[in-house]
Amino acid sequence: QVRLVESGGGSVQAGGSLRLSCVASKFTSCWYEMRWYRQAQGKEREFVPSIDEDGRIKYADPVKGRFTISQDTNMNTAYLQMNSLKPEDTAIYYCALARTIRLPAGACIDGPDSWGQGTQVTVAS
Repeated sequence: QVRLVESGGGSVQAGGSLRLSCVASKFTSCWYEMRWYRQAQGKEREFVPSIDEDGRIKYADPVKGRFTISQDTNMNTAYLQMNSLKPEDTAIYYCALARTIRLPAGACIDGPDSWGQGTQVTVAS
């Protein structure tokens, strides 16, 4: 299991910015994708953005143009720059890692997903 540790959460006023970090312990993979999810109180967990090992990025519609995901592959770290924050961005933000792993015979199969413990982001109106 890969250990993920998020940091950077906090409380800001609407319109403010925060930068989240997610540091992963060393891991091997055929392919991986770092993802951010968030869960607001009383709501289901939702996807935010993702970035894979080749730098391909996806964003959920509510955060397009405001959030930017990036990674430092040398540091095994993913970042989430959040600008123009809104009260509806208030949630616990989780980092997740999806990967495929190589079997001794050479084939790649889905590996177990790993999750961080979450970091609280609160945006006041």
